[in-house]
Amino acid sequence: MANPLPVLVRLHLTGLRVLLVFTVVCGLAYPLLITGIAQLAFSHQANGSQLKQGGRVVGSDLLGQSFDLPKKNPADPNEQAQPDPRWFQPRPSAAGAGYDPTASGASNLGPNSADLLKAVQARRAAVAAFDGVAPGRVPPDALTASGSGLDRDISPAYAEEQVDRVAKARGLDPDRVRQLVADHRTGRTLGFLGDPRVDVLALNLALARQG
Repeated sequence: MANPLPVLVRLHLTGLRVLLVFTVVCGLAYPLLITGIAQLAFSHQANGSQLKQGGRVVGSDLLGQSFDLPKKNPADPNEQAQPDPRWFQPRPSAAGAGYDPTASGASNLGPNSADLLKAVQARRAAVAAFDGVAPGRVPPDALTASGSGLDRDISPAYAEEQVDRVAKARGLDPDRVRQLVADHRTGRTLGFLGDPRVDVLALNLALARQG
C-alpha cells in the first residue's frame, strides 16, 4: 500500500496556495481597487461626506449633531447638556447621549407609552420657554426623535420658530436670519416624496459666516 503522506502533503500545499491567492485577491487587491475607484469617482461620499469650515472638519452632511453650551463640569456624567441659544437646534435624538453615530436608533416607545407622553410634554414646555413661544406653537418635530436619531433636518416651521431667539442671541436682524432659513429650505424630493425641510448643520454654518 502506497504511503498516503505525500498525497496529504500535496493536498495541504494546494489548499494553502488557494488560501493565499484568495487572501491576496479578496483581502487586498479587491478592497484596494474599490477604494481607489471610490476615491477617484466619489471622494466626498467615500470620506464620510465631510463638511469643512476654515480648513477644519465640522460635521457630515449625512448626520445631524447637537449644538449645546459647553458643560460647566465636563467630568460630571450627570450634568445635562444645555442648548446654545446662538444656534438653530435640531430635533431630539435617542442615539446614545444624542446624535451618537455609533448608537443610531430610536427610543422604541409606542404612542401609548406613558414615558413617551411625559417626555413630549417636558420637551414642549422646554422648547416653548427656550424659544419664547406659546406651547401650542411648538411643531411636532421639536418633540419627537427620528427613527435613526441622526436626522439632520428639521421642518421649516421649527426653523421659523427659532429665528427670533437666534437673532436676539447674535444681535442680528431677524429678517436676515429668516432669509438664511429660506435659503436653506429644501422642497419635497422629486416634488412629492417626504416633506419640505431645513438642514440644521448647513444653516448653522451659514449663520457662523454672518459673524
